[in-house]
Amino acid sequence: MLLKTFGWSFAVTALGLVAAAFYGGWTAFGIVAILAVLEISLSFDNAVVNAGILKKMNAFWQKIFLTVGVLIAVFGMRLVFPVVIVAISAKMGPIEAVDLALNNKDRYQQLVTDAHPAIAAFGGMFLLMIFLDFIFEDRDIQWLRWIERPLAKLGKVDMLSVCIALVVLLITSFTFATHAHQHGGAHVDKAQTVLIAGIAGLITYMVVGGLSGYFEDKLEEEEEREHEEEEEAARTGKRKPAIVLAGQAAFFMFLYLEVLDASFSFDGVIGAFAITNDIVLMALGLGIGAMYVRSLTVYLVRQGTLDDYVYLEHGAHYAIGALAVILMVTIQHEINEVVTGLVGVVLIAASFLSSVRRNRALAAAGEGSDEKAEVSSGV
Repeated sequence: MLLKTFGWSFAVTALGLVAAAFYGGWTAFGIVAILAVLEISLSFDNAVVNAGILKKMNAFWQKIFLTVGVLIAVFGMRLVFPVVIVAISAKMGPIEAVDLALNNKDRYQQLVTDAHPAIAAFGGMFLLMIFLDFIFEDRDIQWLRWIERPLAKLGKVDMLSVCIALVVLLITSFTFATHAHQHGGAHVDKAQTVLIAGIAGLITYMVVGGLSGYFEDKLEEEEEREHEEEEEAARTGKRKPAIVLAGQAAFFMFLYLEVLDASFSFDGVIGAFAITNDIVLMALGLGIGAMYVRSLTVYLVRQGTLDDYVYLEHGAHYAIGALAVILMVTIQHEINEVVTGLVGVVLIAASFLSSVRRNRALAAAGEGSDEKAEVSSGV
């Protein structure tokens, strides 16, 4: 099971490290290995959240996520995306941006750094909306009840998460503009860029998430209708096959997953520049990490880990909220990537341990009930 799920990740790791060694020797080999570990540590929470969505898909769409999705994640976000943001921010063509990335790495890194406020605002708002919609939903299972219970009551107010996200964005852009003005106004124009990018992130979340939710609801309605029609086998009729609707629902959930992965990868791509500004090594290292994140996602789904450890999803969403705040803070202040990775790991580890304690308590309660039943029955 483990080899079947992680087989491609192991193969990509071997190929990537060999390619790095041929490209730049043992130094490049070490850099790619470090980048892979960085990506995995920063994106573990991504795998947990992805698993919660992926378990709703059938085996076909899970395979699409592992094949087409990997191509989008590795080549799209880890290779093409850094070039695209440089091309847009520097107002140059993509070919010229690639040439710059390969032949003038210091200038390329500077351009990516200049584009960071827009990237962080877009990704931060998208991730913040995910966290807010999760925390404001009334759930049967609650991890930190003293926080989640009152917030679930507040969540009954319509559009509260959108209002809070917009307030956070306005405060961030206003603070950025004020800070820039106090330092000579060199970056006042970027406050507007932050505002626009943040609104774009919010719109992206609402459009993709809305479409995904719409088709998921449609799928559930169709399944209920089919269940009723099973009792009337004689009346088949000509109706829209469920597989078509399932395909639409799965497609938009797949699209949602890809946008989610893109938002999670922002910190990894930006953090990679702290280690190297070589776009080839960056693509190799982050690509290897992205493969493991995807394999881990599928592993969590197939093992039913989220069902066994019920607080894992809570921990991952708290990590998302923390990452969203960190991204918004990094618009103006630098935060070490180690801190970013550790926050997510600590929150998920805490939720895992809480899940283990809960399972042990339930098991002990179950054993106690069995013993009482045996005594009362005279066994």
